[in-house]
Amino acid sequence: MYDMIVVGLGGMGSATLAHCAKRRKRVLGIEQYARGHDLGASAGRSRIIRKAYFEGAAYVPLLQRAYELWRELERESQSELLDLCGMLLVGRNDGALLRGAAGSAQTYRLALEALTHREMLQRYPSLRLLAAESGLFERDAGMIFPEKAVEAHLRVAERAGAELRYEARVCGYASRPDGIHVETDDGSVCSTHRLAVCAGPWLPRLAPEPDLPLRVQRNVQVWFAPTTDDYTRDRFPTFLLEREAMPAALYGFPDYGQGVKAAFHAYGDTTSAEDIDRTVRDADSSAIRTALEAFMPGSAGTFLSGKACMYTLTPDEHFILDRHPYDERIVVAGGFSGHGYKFCSVVGKSWPISRSTGRRAIPSTSFDSPGSSMSILRRAAGRGRIRFHTLRSRNRNNVAASEE
Repeated sequence: MYDMIVVGLGGMGSATLAHCAKRRKRVLGIEQYARGHDLGASAGRSRIIRKAYFEGAAYVPLLQRAYELWRELERESQSELLDLCGMLLVGRNDGALLRGAAGSAQTYRLALEALTHREMLQRYPSLRLLAAESGLFERDAGMIFPEKAVEAHLRVAERAGAELRYEARVCGYASRPDGIHVETDDGSVCSTHRLAVCAGPWLPRLAPEPDLPLRVQRNVQVWFAPTTDDYTRDRFPTFLLEREAMPAALYGFPDYGQGVKAAFHAYGDTTSAEDIDRTVRDADSSAIRTALEAFMPGSAGTFLSGKACMYTLTPDEHFILDRHPYDERIVVAGGFSGHGYKFCSVVGKSWPISRSTGRRAIPSTSFDSPGSSMSILRRAAGRGRIRFHTLRSRNRNNVAASEE
């Protein structure tokens, strides 16, 4: 009998497994694909990490703790996972992007440099700005390398005694008085006291009972070879651009040897993890190329590669972190809505061991100290400043999840 089984070993699952194993629990991680696969939501070579959060100031304490835990993981794994090359936010002063980031910085006294239109062009003369655009620069921001971070968490988990199973697809689990029984597609059944479902875009299949407000979206990331040296990592930061003429905000990364990467945030067709079209076509990259060149001339030269990734969206783009409504031994994390990866370190340490239910988050005794991950997570949820979605079910007669 395991203390905890974690289903899904991407960003959230690997972090959850590592922190549970470090607590000397007997834990098992189950992943449906091979180790290091790129089919989930934690691939793509880079993710933005930042503190001046335009999505809401309530996220900032979680981010501050997440930074600490990422650095802790770097030390434990002896690998470089963060590159704080800075971040440039560009838009109108009255737009949601600059207004929200400035508000978070003011609330938590974060270092955030305001740049006028002229100052941006002085610092980055290659940019092409609209007349009403200004910017904010966050020095303590940059990128995190997701594949390396997932592997680092897995190595930490293994060293702490965790068992890992790959190419094992969970086809069902059932609540029983003696524990939770998890069945995989090879017919084997494992029993556990607790189950953490961290299935990303596969969550609708693995948690079909609760009425999860989820929509899986196909989002395309593209890499271009720039025709100028103006956008190399030592000359240009990560960036996020808000412009009315674009279909969505444009974000991207400087060239650190693999080309300039860019994508539209939360823009794409609705799909599913099983049916996503993973082929990137000219129609996918052309709109990104046009928007990127209009902002950063010379950044989008030769097309190098593209990747179709998946956002698992909730209606308000806040996260689902909760217990199953009919068995509190089952915890569910999902709906990270395209901005959750940076939180993996803090969520993985906090949520599986809490007695949280939606906004009523009560930490376990050992994680109730001021400034601890669980204390921060509890305050954010308990005071209603972040809406962690609660789970509801249409059918109370069945507490088993399966594909049938």
